[in-house]
Amino acid sequence: MNAGVQRPVACGCPARADHDFGACVLDDGQVQFRLWAPGCTQVALELELDGRPPLAMTALDGGWFEARTDAAPGARYRYRVAADLAVPDPASRLQAGDVHEASVVVGPGDYVWQYPDWRGRPWPQMVILEVHAGVCGGFDGVRAQLPRWAEAGITAIELMPIADFPGRRNWGYDGVLPYAPDTAYGTPAQLRALIDAAHGLGLCVYLDVVYNHFGPEGNYLHAYAPQFFVADAQSPWGATIDFSQPAVRAFFTGNALYWLLDYRFDGLRFDAVHAIPDPGWLDEMAAAVRAATPGRHVHLMLENEHNTASHLDGDFDAQWNDDAHNALHVLLTGEREGYYANYAGRAGELFVRCLGEGFGWQGEPSPGHDGRPRGTPSAHLPASAFVFFLQNHDQIGNRALGERLLALCAQAGRLEAWRAALAVQLLCPQVPLLFMGDELGSTTPFLFFTDFHDELVEAVREGRRREFAQFAAFADPERRAAIPDPNAGTTFESSRPQPGDPEDAVRVATLLRLRNTLLAPRLAGTRALGSAALGPAALRARWRLGDGTMLTIYTNLADMPVELDFVPPAGSLLYESRDGAAAALARDDLAAAATTVWLSAGTVPDSP
Repeated sequence: MNAGVQRPVACGCPARADHDFGACVLDDGQVQFRLWAPGCTQVALELELDGRPPLAMTALDGGWFEARTDAAPGARYRYRVAADLAVPDPASRLQAGDVHEASVVVGPGDYVWQYPDWRGRPWPQMVILEVHAGVCGGFDGVRAQLPRWAEAGITAIELMPIADFPGRRNWGYDGVLPYAPDTAYGTPAQLRALIDAAHGLGLCVYLDVVYNHFGPEGNYLHAYAPQFFVADAQSPWGATIDFSQPAVRAFFTGNALYWLLDYRFDGLRFDAVHAIPDPGWLDEMAAAVRAATPGRHVHLMLENEHNTASHLDGDFDAQWNDDAHNALHVLLTGEREGYYANYAGRAGELFVRCLGEGFGWQGEPSPGHDGRPRGTPSAHLPASAFVFFLQNHDQIGNRALGERLLALCAQAGRLEAWRAALAVQLLCPQVPLLFMGDELGSTTPFLFFTDFHDELVEAVREGRRREFAQFAAFADPERRAAIPDPNAGTTFESSRPQPGDPEDAVRVATLLRLRNTLLAPRLAGTRALGSAALGPAALRARWRLGDGTMLTIYTNLADMPVELDFVPPAGSLLYESRDGAAAALARDDLAAAATTVWLSAGTVPDSP
């Protein structure tokens, strides 16, 4: 799909006088600067222009400060919040250097859109590829790979967070300036060119945003807006943000709208929203997004350990299905340490439930939550409300050595089981998410990497090694010492995905071609018809697709076949992950480490 040549349209920061945060170029050429600094009695604007003296900002109600003055795009500025402290703008649209340096005024017209009439694509059509801009060579490097990804059958890319972070490299979850694309990846114009080029190829572009914490270096909010945080409360990653403050709510709602309107991202993935203490804000923000983007296919995704179905009943499209991943990982690898311990002994049962109903945990006591109930019922939700992945940045990079699932299965002699699981992921109606390199059959590790300074370097290195001391493989101190140093440049460089076995790349492309040509046109209106366990690691799942066709998947992830006693499925074989699996099913055998996928019309049989 190609959007075709469209008329060019200029874009940039909207010129409006009620712009809440940061620097905004107004229609009269002046620039409005606004800062929420309730911890200050006075604030001065320091513009790096012709030796100008600091300009006292006007104090407004509610802790706001404002100044309007002559300036132009490209002007550098800071806010003087104390005699000994001048800080960057927390809503900086661009930094002159790193997170500690001056912010830059960004005006309208820094990019001319080639595809301004792009409106996106329906959610059930999505095949998402999660991408780290840094290891792909920055915004221009990502843009160069778009044609290859589109050819492979990817319909959307999701950028890991790009908000300005300290240093030259980071996963992105240590960002401290949520409005500023990190210059390590390129300029705002290069980011817009990436998104524009994707739209020209028919690809959606999503952005992962972090609204649950700020990183440990370069966050100055405590110095002038301590009210931004809940007093004496910590999330797992830093001070808890206080969403009861109207200014805080507006800051993050404005950020979501900024990426969707100013940069024309097609949607957002909200990181770890279970660490946001006021979940009501999520629905408020999502409603604001819907009101601001009429006529567009804008998609909103959650990562939410609480498994709260009510968000998905409203304005959110989907949630990352961690339950499906965790159960499947246990079935494929046998691992039982860390959070996988919660799935040991019942991984098959939970995976069956994930395919048939969405969440694995729907209100039952969870061992990983001190026996407290986790989740809410989700069987009423469409299959497309769940993003299904075999791995993502967390599930690979949070491993000590960053191994991909394909590499783990190859080491264990379980490649056929991995291929069977891949077929389930890419041919079931849940929205599939791949991790960059999966389309290449890559076995390159993806490691945790940073570029911190001073005492944080040692703290992060040693903290990561302590984290893995509880795992049997790293109980030996010498073994822990071999864990790659997050701050080393070699750790970052070794995380660039490299092609693997060409047959695995062809397998992914074949599955995506089947999905995009035969399933995607039918997925809108799909209804789950239930799933059933056929063995400890075997199941059957059925869905009624939007056109009335029935999709049936049989999979057995165990190394032994399962004997069945039922009439074989009617209809056409869409795919078998290994030769002979469909023939075995006709003989009432579910082949070991195999998946078969069937399309048929008519009534649903009563047999298993």
